Amino acid sequence: MTSRNAAPETPQPANHPSLNRRILALALPAFGALVAEPLFVLGDTAIVGHLGTGPLAGLTLGSTVIQTVVGLMIFLSYSTTPAVARAFGAGRLREAYTAGRDGMAAALLIGVTLAVVGWFACDPILRAMGANGQTLTFAADYLRPSLFGLPGMLLVLAAVGVLRGLQDTVTPLYVAGIGAAANLGLSWLLVYPVGLGVAGSAIATAAIQWVMGLVMGAMVLRGIRRHEVALRPDRRGLGRVFSLGSWLMLRTLAMRVALLATVFVVTAQGTENLAAYQLTMTFFSFLAFALDSLAIAAQALLGEQLGASDLNTEAGRAAVVDLKNRLVRWSVGFGVITGLLCPLVGFFGAWIFTPDPAVQHLFALALLVVAVGQPVAAYVFILDGVLIGAQDARYLALAAVAALFAYAPLLVAVHLLGRGQDAGWQPFVWLWAAYALGYMGARAVTLGWRARTGVWIR
Repeated sequence: MTSRNAAPETPQPANHPSLNRRILALALPAFGALVAEPLFVLGDTAIVGHLGTGPLAGLTLGSTVIQTVVGLMIFLSYSTTPAVARAFGAGRLREAYTAGRDGMAAALLIGVTLAVVGWFACDPILRAMGANGQTLTFAADYLRPSLFGLPGMLLVLAAVGVLRGLQDTVTPLYVAGIGAAANLGLSWLLVYPVGLGVAGSAIATAAIQWVMGLVMGAMVLRGIRRHEVALRPDRRGLGRVFSLGSWLMLRTLAMRVALLATVFVVTAQGTENLAAYQLTMTFFSFLAFALDSLAIAAQALLGEQLGASDLNTEAGRAAVVDLKNRLVRWSVGFGVITGLLCPLVGFFGAWIFTPDPAVQHLFALALLVVAVGQPVAAYVFILDGVLIGAQDARYLALAAVAALFAYAPLLVAVHLLGRGQDAGWQPFVWLWAAYALGYMGARAVTLGWRARTGVWIR
């Protein structure tokens, strides 16, 4: 663990020549950890898939519920990182660990509550998603054991936030990588030799998530004890976590509604378009992991710089702005690189993902649009990280809702253009133009305006 045991070094100014190395040192491990996380579901899918269609369908529904809940709870990481980083940057390690303690306590409290509620609401939730008969049975077999692991999953989010705030993205990478490998082995053992079926996969994942949470939690606990921080969470501290988290949850919810609405529109365009959408969004999400790793670095570095700078002076505020500008240049430049990768994959690698020529063609066309929008997406991601690092959660939530409202008319227009099972390629391309350029463009405008005003520096 690289959180410093002694007093922290004075953070480097934004124009320090080592800053580029610090950005990479935070971003690269963060990217590895982000990529490792989907391997849990991928491993479960590969193992359960050999049990048959029914268990696989049940796993799909059950894991969708868990992933949705965990996705909405990402604020446990995003609210903890900047609070810890700001105190760390100011050299107030006791305050940093106090914020970390409150974040982890909130994670356990929310996790236990959701697990209990979810246990009793399991069947109604799955029926509302369309499950019935054997599919409902398999989905419940997966979801109920998974709920026992939910507090551990949320503890992982909070602990990762603490470690990032302490400028440590390497530890989460190691823990996530080892956890993904261990999950694969334990899941196979419980599903096949032990014979627990789909429930075995859920038990394995829940157990590994608890182990990961306890390992990282123990690392933070050492710092809590070293700096004589009380173990009992502070009511005001919990209130700050929930207050900041509620805005960040609204932000996440607005972005998920945008994605769900996009799926609704493409579903009406027919099977080929829907299949091509799945391929395109999967690749877009992979690129998003790369861009998000820089945003995570921005959260940690910006929070630290805000804590280290005297924001009442022009020099202090200038250092924060310089850091923000450096991060933006890094991200947009990286967005250009990922954009150049898109047509190469679309026109020369589509056969890897599907043998259907029609779907390959749609995939290639969509990635051309995605390529054009990658610098815009990079700009959005990095400013998202900057404003999270500045704890400007309320504006982030309102901006996400505003972008959703701006996106809605574009979706309606595409839906009217492309209804029908033989919609063809044009509505599909317009859909991706609406998302990658229209929706991301709306987010870029709202976040860019905020970043330029400087009111978030406080």
